Amino acid sequence: MSEEHTDPAAKEEAALGLFSRVAPEGGLQPGDVVAVVVSLIWLALVGGFFLFADTGEGGGALGSIMILVAIFAPLALIWIAAITLRMSREVREETRRLQATIDAMRHAYINQTQAGLNRSAVEKRLDEIAAAAKHTETALTHMAARRPTERVPPSADHKAALVGPKPAPTAEEQPALALGSTGEEGRDPISVSDFLKAMNFPDSQNDKDGFRALRRALEDHTTSKLVRAAQDALTLLSQDGIYMDDLRPERAKPEIWRRFAQGERGRPVAALGGVRDRSSLALTSGRMKQDTIFRDTSHHFLRQFDKTFQEFEKNASDQEIAALSETRTARAFMLLGRVNGIFD
Repeated sequence: MSEEHTDPAAKEEAALGLFSRVAPEGGLQPGDVVAVVVSLIWLALVGGFFLFADTGEGGGALGSIMILVAIFAPLALIWIAAITLRMSREVREETRRLQATIDAMRHAYINQTQAGLNRSAVEKRLDEIAAAAKHTETALTHMAARRPTERVPPSADHKAALVGPKPAPTAEEQPALALGSTGEEGRDPISVSDFLKAMNFPDSQNDKDGFRALRRALEDHTTSKLVRAAQDALTLLSQDGIYMDDLRPERAKPEIWRRFAQGERGRPVAALGGVRDRSSLALTSGRMKQDTIFRDTSHHFLRQFDKTFQEFEKNASDQEIAALSETRTARAFMLLGRVNGIFD
């Protein structure tokens, strides 16, 4: 085990810059060397003076004292200067070390403060997400439970989004009852235009066309299954801050989507997994492994999308398939499909 793992206190001190102090060096410093050289030169000069000069009697005791003062006073001044220089250098080093420590502590405090502010912002954002998801779920439930009093007029685009109409039961299989028509009886199939708008979900509370198309999709037995599965998946993804509007997946050609609808899997359709956002992929993969509800919801959504898209592809043009790939539902399919490995 490394030292930084076994000694957290040492790691914290290093982070604060306490290890930036330079250890006292042993031996002579440059100023000490200069003082020694000057002292030797001075002693050599004094020795030469007494060696070659005629000093006479020397002036008695007072003269001897004056000679000693004259010899050693300069030496004392030299070493006082050297010691003062050394202490000044140590004080400067200590000042720099303390300043570095103060700067490190100030930066740590600022980072902690910013982290606290960011955490508050994230918590506020999560609360907003939960409120929005609850509002959307309530609106969808209300629209699904509401029985229309008037027949919803079909879109200007009368082309049906899904092929393969359900065979009507024969009189032998189900005798007619005088209870009025069923909810889906006599209703036009959902158009391609409404299907695409429903797959993208309303942009806001004022998106009347989006809510109208979503209501039409919920009234269709096949499409409603995909809409509800997509709404559940998008709600769970939004809890982790993953929004389809933030994703910019690489576009796949319509023929690749058709090959997927016709049953091809793996590398031939790998371009469908065009989501490259690493944070979204990592968050989704982590929750897929830990949250069983999220995993079951994702698998159910992928099955419903696969099943519905097989019918949509049979009656859709390349341009309509490309438009579907830009919807929020299709982007969720790309993200969850790549995490689940269906494009590998």
